[in-house]
Amino acid sequence: MAVDRAVLMFSGLMVLVSLLLGSYASPSWYLLTAFLDLNLVQSSITGFCPAAIVFRMLGFRSGPAFE
Repeated sequence: MAVDRAVLMFSGLMVLVSLLLGSYASPSWYLLTAFLDLNLVQSSITGFCPAAIVFRMLGFRSGPAFE
């Protein structure tokens, strides 16, 4: 799996988990959703994505978005 797909999958799963936790556990979990969204916007503008760096260190191959 390429870094691009891993980052998208991880982000999507984290958003879903934070929304579920916000609905069922505590509304404070919505702050995680906001943080994830801000990180996605920031990485689309700057090209810097901490999750991509971690996935690259874990051995995922580079994809076209994070080269």
